[in-house]
Amino acid sequence: MYLILGLGNPGSRYQYTRHNIGFMVLEKIATQWEVDLKQKSFEALWNRGKISGINVLLAIPQTYMNLSGNAARKLLAYFKMDISNLIVIHDDLDLPFGKLRLKTGGGDAGHKGLKSITTCLGSGDFMRVRMGIGKPSDRSRVEDYVLKQFGSEESAMLQQIIQFAAEATTDIVMSGMQQAMAKYHTKNISN
Repeated sequence: MYLILGLGNPGSRYQYTRHNIGFMVLEKIATQWEVDLKQKSFEALWNRGKISGINVLLAIPQTYMNLSGNAARKLLAYFKMDISNLIVIHDDLDLPFGKLRLKTGGGDAGHKGLKSITTCLGSGDFMRVRMGIGKPSDRSRVEDYVLKQFGSEESAMLQQIIQFAAEATTDIVMSGMQQAMAKYHTKNISN
């Protein structure tokens, strides 16, 4: 079984912000695979389901981003899952808007959600779906930037980007990380 965790901040204030793109992708996967995120425990909204017959657990933490690791730790422990079966979907300032990168392991690059997960699990050896959101020209404005909604040009492409990331994530489940990387690192969103 895989735990797929979409990162973001709970509440309507943050719903369509750049920092919440992980929530958006996770919700798209839940809709496509008919998984109702109705369970509320372990500091998350979650439920079990199947992607092409493979058992998955889909979850969105209900804490702020910097405490996301609590939900990851509690869900992995309760369902007796290994960190190697964790897939985290998150925003990434170091990638241009609309760019997607898949990887296993690595640091947190200053991302507070990833830092929390790594701290709570004692390791960064989990799979990641990195969603590019671009970055502000003034690096001192990062917090404001990630907590703002997408601009009008970005919003026009957002659903296509979310769908692309949802497909990439389900491909990790169905085919493994290496095959998904080979496919999605060479494929453009518009293909």
